[in-house]
Amino acid sequence: MAGEHTGFDGPVRERDLSRDRSPWHEECGIFGIYAPGKDVARLTYYGLFALQHRGQESAGIAVADGHHIAVHKGMGLVAEVFNQDNLQALKGNLAIGHVRYSTTGASSLVNAQPLVFRYLRGMVAIAHNGNLTNAGRLRQQLGATGSIFQSSTDSEVIVNLIARYSQEPIEAALRRCQDELEGAYSLVVMTEEKLIGVRDPFGVRPLCLGKMGEAWVLASESCALDTVGADFCRDIEPGEIVVIDSQGVRSIQGRRSPHSAHCIFEYVYFARPDSILDGETVNLVRRELGRNLAREYQVAADVVIPVPDSGIAAAAGYAEAAGLPFIEGLMKNRYVGRTFIQPTQEMRDLGVRLKLNPIKSILKDKRVIIIDDSIVRGTTSRRIVEMLRQAGVREVHLLVASPPVFHPCYYGIDTSARGELIAAQYSLEDIRRHVGADSLYYLSLEGLFSSVSRGAENFCAACFSGRYPIPIPSAEEASKYSLEG
Repeated sequence: MAGEHTGFDGPVRERDLSRDRSPWHEECGIFGIYAPGKDVARLTYYGLFALQHRGQESAGIAVADGHHIAVHKGMGLVAEVFNQDNLQALKGNLAIGHVRYSTTGASSLVNAQPLVFRYLRGMVAIAHNGNLTNAGRLRQQLGATGSIFQSSTDSEVIVNLIARYSQEPIEAALRRCQDELEGAYSLVVMTEEKLIGVRDPFGVRPLCLGKMGEAWVLASESCALDTVGADFCRDIEPGEIVVIDSQGVRSIQGRRSPHSAHCIFEYVYFARPDSILDGETVNLVRRELGRNLAREYQVAADVVIPVPDSGIAAAAGYAEAAGLPFIEGLMKNRYVGRTFIQPTQEMRDLGVRLKLNPIKSILKDKRVIIIDDSIVRGTTSRRIVEMLRQAGVREVHLLVASPPVFHPCYYGIDTSARGELIAAQYSLEDIRRHVGADSLYYLSLEGLFSSVSRGAENFCAACFSGRYPIPIPSAEEASKYSLEG
């Protein structure tokens, strides 16, 4: 191919799509527990295991005993960072934990969380999921008045704001912080005696509350509550501050926007299918995505197969609505991590083959519909189509259970630039040719919103629509490494 092609947003200059770097990564997972008399470090360890899909770069646990906060953190998966000895050393009545994929700041131990610090009122630990859109400006303002930063993560901006309001109780300081912070943030904050959960005024990133006997638990997703044996109570409301201590649980309604803006991509891909987010069961939403995809596109085929695991529910929904057999045509090696978090493109390409293997005997000579949750850069999709061709598949029809991703996310998902999003640069036909499918179809934006029970006005779908509910930073501020200087 040569010359110009008309993409979704007008003429673009063609380039080698196979060179695109991966723009999407997980966010972070946060967990907190108030459980005097229990092994809170080990329970947090289990909770982080349940949230491992949200971050695989670093993990950390901080524990408070009423007088002191101890922390252990490191680079790698939860099972690589923690062992019997360092868990036993973390004694206390309450704890918070964090698994990270960096969206602001480099992947390094200094940026691993929880962040623990001393200020006028004692010790505080914080774990953050999301991304502050005004972190650069706040950091400059704080630095001009004497604040010192040891990391390059936007979470440390929150730490310094808390210290600025140290004359007030911690919950009042956090309420003051809400007036200055912009962007997405779900927080678990811990003092020597209190556990606090905070959600941004739009509720972009998830956070829920659970109860386990006399113990209380906060987590990014309800699947972590299930893992530690806690009952799901409710989601933390946008702008809400929940304080848990010896007196029980109390709620402070902080700053709130006129409407919520829950991230709809959580339902498409990020969240575990067994989680409940803001009243929506993720698995049921994904099945409905597949059903709506079948209502929009009926394709002549013999079988429907998913891209495991995030495409399974949508593929089942499509097959049910289309009246076609659903089979698991690709087997997944579950000891291999998600391919796009490998450090190089070469490793990502190898990772696809390590992770997925077609079952040739049931696919040979078949017309196959393959359902994926999304296409971001197209490289993984192309490798999968190639594998299916090599397995003897007669026709490959790729259907995507979400709309084309045209725009980067600034609220806690690692997207570098719009130029790295394949749908923003190329036409549907160019993308189809690139991935090598016989046909390619995306779910419409209307089909996406009709898959959830709440109205479209309650969700952020900016990655699809370009309508950002929160002011976005400048190109320089939006860089993942903007705070490195």
